[in-house]
Amino acid sequence: MTHLPPPAEELRLLDTELRQLDARRALLLARRAWLITALRPPVAPPPPPPVRRPETTAPRVQNVLLVLGGALLTIAAIAFTLVSWGRMGIAGRALVLGAVTLAALGSPVLLLRHRLRSTAEAVAGLGLALTVLDVYALHEVALPDTNGLGYAAIASALLAALWTAYGLALGGTRRPTGEAAAPARLTLRLPLPTALAAAQLPLILWAAAADAGAPVMTGALLVTAALDTAVALRVPVRSVCLVAAVGAYGLGGWGSLAAGWLSWTATGPSAVARAAALLLFAAAIALAAAWRLPDTNVATWVASAGGLLAVASLGGVPRSSLPGEWTVPGYLVCAVAVLAAVRTRLPEPMRRGLALAAASVQAVAVVWALPPVAVALLGPVARVGRIWTGAPSTAREAVTPVGVPWPPYAATAPLVLVVVATVLAVAVRGTEWRPRATIGASALVWAAGLVLPAALDIPYWAGMSVQGLTLVAALAYVARSAEPRPVLFLPALVSSVSLACLSLAAEGTTLGVLAALTVLFAAVSGRSRLAPVAALAYATALACAVGASLGWQSPYIALLVLLVPVVAALLAARLVGSPARVPVEVTGAVAGLLAVGLAVPDPPLLALVLALCAVIAAGTAVREDRRPAGYAATALFVLAAWVRLACWGVGSVEAYTLPVTVPALLVGAFGRRKDPLTSSWTAYGAGLSVTLVPSLLTAWIDPDWPRPLLLGVAALAVTLVGARHRLRAPLVLGGGVLALDALHELAPYLVQMAGALPRWVPPALAGLVLLALGATYEQRIRDARRVREVLGRMR
Repeated sequence: MTHLPPPAEELRLLDTELRQLDARRALLLARRAWLITALRPPVAPPPPPPVRRPETTAPRVQNVLLVLGGALLTIAAIAFTLVSWGRMGIAGRALVLGAVTLAALGSPVLLLRHRLRSTAEAVAGLGLALTVLDVYALHEVALPDTNGLGYAAIASALLAALWTAYGLALGGTRRPTGEAAAPARLTLRLPLPTALAAAQLPLILWAAAADAGAPVMTGALLVTAALDTAVALRVPVRSVCLVAAVGAYGLGGWGSLAAGWLSWTATGPSAVARAAALLLFAAAIALAAAWRLPDTNVATWVASAGGLLAVASLGGVPRSSLPGEWTVPGYLVCAVAVLAAVRTRLPEPMRRGLALAAASVQAVAVVWALPPVAVALLGPVARVGRIWTGAPSTAREAVTPVGVPWPPYAATAPLVLVVVATVLAVAVRGTEWRPRATIGASALVWAAGLVLPAALDIPYWAGMSVQGLTLVAALAYVARSAEPRPVLFLPALVSSVSLACLSLAAEGTTLGVLAALTVLFAAVSGRSRLAPVAALAYATALACAVGASLGWQSPYIALLVLLVPVVAALLAARLVGSPARVPVEVTGAVAGLLAVGLAVPDPPLLALVLALCAVIAAGTAVREDRRPAGYAATALFVLAAWVRLACWGVGSVEAYTLPVTVPALLVGAFGRRKDPLTSSWTAYGAGLSVTLVPSLLTAWIDPDWPRPLLLGVAALAVTLVGARHRLRAPLVLGGGVLALDALHELAPYLVQMAGALPRWVPPALAGLVLLALGATYEQRIRDARRVREVLGRMR
């Protein structure tokens, strides 16, 4: 029987279990509440209500109100002056305007004492405008017959002085008593900048009133700009400095342009001197400003402008008395003189600015000299279409194409290039820029030598000699360079092309120049990877020129051109590890293609050229690292054989395909012997396809029986060989060709049989075939698998 505890013990046990159940239930309810909360989508808290913010600040509202108030009062004063002026007597008018003006000018004093600066500025602006109206009223009443521009000049000067005194007087207003924490003084910001703005007008208006002419007007602009510059550099008030800087840059730039135009259009000595003096004055202003400017970048650009103005001033003096071609050299010499100031003890920003100005002038001079250089460089190319038509009389005629004029004022272009090259070689001494400057100077000297014969218009033979000396100098520079780079070789190459094109005018000149170019580039072939390429290229051109000189036709010239690939192949064999090896081989290949193209009109000679190219390629393939050239040799041999067969009138396809198949099969057999894992498709597939496929296509349309019979015998032999040696490619190709060839032979009989049978026989035969296939389906699948396994074991 089950043992029951006493009632008291059982009650204790029941209470314990109930407490455990309550605790478990509370835990499960808490978990359930968390899961419900986690599964519900999150509810975003409601956005806070938008806070309405003011769209502007109180000081801005204050300034707008004050500006509008002052503007309205000014408009009212103008209306009173212009409309209601005539209704009052002289005393009344003077009393009203004087009282209003004094009240407007005196009110800012009280306003500043009460710390109302913005209101004081607005009232002061009204007072300044009233002074202008007072001046206008004075002219209309008391001085109506005076010159308007002259009166405006005097009035603007007086107003500028009055406003300056007014601004300085109010600048010393003391702080109110009892406000120890307030600023020491409150000043008006408007009168001084306004006074400076009015000070821009007196000299300009005076020059216009006096009808003094362009030089005086330009001088007035520059003097005003000088005063603005002095104010901008010395007055510490920011608003005044801003107005002064605007005036200095604006009026100074306007005056400098006007002075430059006067210098360019000046004809007499006095006009030139006046323009030069104005430009020098503008340059002095700019340089003085650059000396005192604290910002180094701004100082550099201002000094650069001053240097350009100095060059324009000094260069304009000799321009009026020298011929037109000396204009650019004159300015260039002045730029070199300005560059000499860089070596002085001037501040660094000024020296950089002057150097920049001199470099800018030199760059413009070089750009001016580029058109004749381009004509001298590209003009000889036009002679390619006029070979051996006769030598021209002068070097300029030789380089100038028909219908293209020689650039005017280009006689001094070589001098400009030489001067800039000299500056680059002498002035640039930094370790970083020195190599670049040397290269630039060499290029400029080369360009000068290139354009010199045409610029001087010397005889044709002398020009050719100068071109040759330029080329020799360029090659000598390449040969003496410690580390010759392609960029150093480029001028020599360009000069050689130009010289070769110039030599096309006469037959003997062409032969001599091409031979000399070949020898020169061959002599420096060890200093540049491009030199052997150029030597081979000119040797190719020389071979063509020699053949044409001998009267040979192009197919026979091709035999002479083939000497270049031979030389290239022999040279490449000795350039092992040299970077020039591949360019030499490519040049030889291009020469070979040229020989092939020249031999195309004569098929028998074309076959010979192709065979010789194949021999050259085969000789190249002898080297271990040039084995792939053997493929090119094979292709060339095949092409040569095909061209020869075509010349003989051979029409059989096998005569063209068998010369490819036999070497291909031999190469495949050699490859499989060297690497037994080579697939039969890789070794024999291409060789067999070259003959079997074209022969099958030809036999399919051949009405005779010998070709299909021989093709069938050959396909059967290939199939048997493939089965004997268990090779997939011969078995598949031979069997496929044999089946198609047999189908071609049985096709007529099948057609006759199909015509003789009743129409119900084909469907019946088809049904029987389907039944037989269905009955033996499993057996056929097993046989197919066995055939696949057998073929899979073949290699």
